[in-house]
Order: sequence, then structure tokens, then C-alpha cells
Amino acid sequence: MHFERLSRRLAFAGLFLATLIVAGCGTAPDGAVRGQISDAEAPGSIAARPTPRASNAATARDYRRDAAGHVYALNQNRIYKGKLPPLLYAIGTLEVNLDAQGRVRSVHWLRAPKHAPEVIKEIERTVLAAAPYPAATRLGAVTWTDTWLWDESGKFQLDTLSEGQLQD
Repeated sequence: MHFERLSRRLAFAGLFLATLIVAGCGTAPDGAVRGQISDAEAPGSIAARPTPRASNAATARDYRRDAAGHVYALNQNRIYKGKLPPLLYAIGTLEVNLDAQGRVRSVHWLRAPKHAPEVIKEIERTVLAAAPYPAATRLGAVTWTDTWLWDESGKFQLDTLSEGQLQD
């Protein structure tokens, strides 16, 4: 009986320790979830933002610069400054379908960083919060495709405006 009670206690202690270890794997030292940003760094409210200037891009490829610039302008404190480190936490390519007024119609992952579901959610939230995008006056509805380069700090660059990566 004493052995059975000790065995249960050890099993419980082992389970508790395993739970603590697993719970600690996804957090940064300061307690923030790895790859996410704090609420203080989140984009501003939609109501406080003026309508963006229209885009005069003639092709979807040209429009990428306008859309990326729009995201950068709304997320200045979240943009990774300088060259990115050689190993990134997450890389994802997202296709965003916009209507003629720059509103998001749909998003589709071409390459999702499935190992970092919190980054997928954060990128989607950032894309939706940045709407409306510059209206593509020459194109009407447009599809903006860009690759998100995500550092473990929660800061990012878009491939269209990236400053590149440091070499190993």
C-alpha cells in the first residue's frame, strides 16, 4: 500500500514536471509567446486611420510595393530594421484578394508556416487590420501576394521591401 501511494505520487510529479516543460517550450523568457507581439506593439485602431492614397500601379506585381508600403506605414514599430538574421522563426507566403476599394475579400496561404500557428494568426490579423488598402485605380480588384519574413522577436519584413538577410 505504501509502495502504491509512492508510485502514484511519483507518476503525478512526473506528469506535472512534463506539463511544465511542455508549457515552457512555447514561451519567450519574458513570458510572451514566441513570434507574437505585445498588445502595445499592435497596429493602431481602424477608426484613427485615414483612407490610404490610391495606387496607380499598372500590374499586380507593381501593386505589391503599394500594399507592402501600406502595411509598413501602419506597423512601423513592428518592422524589423536592417538585415534579418540568417535563421528566421517563420516564413509564409500569403495571397490577399482585394476589391476595387482596397477591402479584403479573401486570404489564401500559398505557404503557411505551420510550425508557428501563432504567426499565421498574427499575419492574418495584421492583414485584416490594415484594410482598406490603397485602391488600385488602374486594376480594379487585385491580388496581392507577398512573403512574410518573421523574426522570433515578433518583428517582420515583407519580401517586397526586405533589406535582405545576414550571411552565416
